[in-house]
Amino acid sequence: MRFRLILCVCLLLCGCRRSTPSFACDYHEVEARLEEGDLLFRCGTGLVGRMVTSMDREGEFSHVGIVVCHKGEWSVVHAVPHEPEFQGDFDRVKCEPVADFLGRYAEVVYGIYRPQVEAEKRHLAARHALRQYEKRVPFDHDYNTEDTTRLYCTELAEYCYALVGLPLSQGRRTEVTFPSLVGSYIFPSDLTRSENLKRVNEP
Repeated sequence: MRFRLILCVCLLLCGCRRSTPSFACDYHEVEARLEEGDLLFRCGTGLVGRMVTSMDREGEFSHVGIVVCHKGEWSVVHAVPHEPEFQGDFDRVKCEPVADFLGRYAEVVYGIYRPQVEAEKRHLAARHALRQYEKRVPFDHDYNTEDTTRLYCTELAEYCYALVGLPLSQGRRTEVTFPSLVGSYIFPSDLTRSENLKRVNEP
């Protein structure tokens, strides 16, 4: 039962919308638009993901991370399952270069969204995200937004900006009902529809 619940939510929050076009990504073009604290959304091209996130009719993306300047390069802090960095690694908050974050797929759709708050607070939110990475905070397989000792992708973004006083989702949640899964979750579309975020790149 618990395995099915984890699998369903994981697919729902990490899948990919079926109707989204894809294209080769110019990482230099992406990085030229970034500012620290931006949210970088992605959607890959996997068949299973496209089938699953077709349920999220408001959504365009499947995953999100917070942009940080780390060790002299643009990187993304994100909470993700099933992407180990080494043998024996566990599902957790990661920090990786933009090219790695977007380059998991040969073709990828991405969106850069800027939280509508002063740059100082965006920088502070990015520092909060880096601390989650440094603490090796585990991925939240229970998808419980009431417990921040474990985080999933959209929950990480919501949490770090809540710490600087900006509710990214404005309280939006997506209700999910399956035979073995009932609950309220933060989907990428719950963030992208927010008035507290503005898209930087063209859709």
